[in-house]
Amino acid sequence: MILPSLFVAPSELGGRGVFTAEDLDAGLLIEVSPVLVLSEEERAIVEKTELNNYIFAWGEDDKQAVVAWGYVSIYNHSYEPNCRYEMDMEDDWIRIVTLKPISLGTELTINYLGDDPKLGEKVWFEAK
Repeated sequence: MILPSLFVAPSELGGRGVFTAEDLDAGLLIEVSPVLVLSEEERAIVEKTELNNYIFAWGEDDKQAVVAWGYVSIYNHSYEPNCRYEMDMEDDWIRIVTLKPISLGTELTINYLGDDPKLGEKVWFEAK
């Protein structure tokens, strides 16, 4: 399920991003995406490819990874996001929920480090 008002367009944050064509309320479920679970061995292979920039760590110990369908892998990163992602490892879904009201035309962002990142932690593409 993807909210019909969401669309993908070029982003000033880099590449493409997900935007909204209508105002969105806080706490709104805007996407439910099935995922393809990769084993630890498959993840090691994918990490050597461009696809590594689009996977999510998965499993109790984060050794697996998932490829999310829908728009999930297109949301750009922000340390002050307007959305969050929720992982359902039991049923193999990722959900995107708004954190605050979002105005029409605004890019939707998530924090790639999750809801509770360590203070000062950087995403992999900024840590270099």
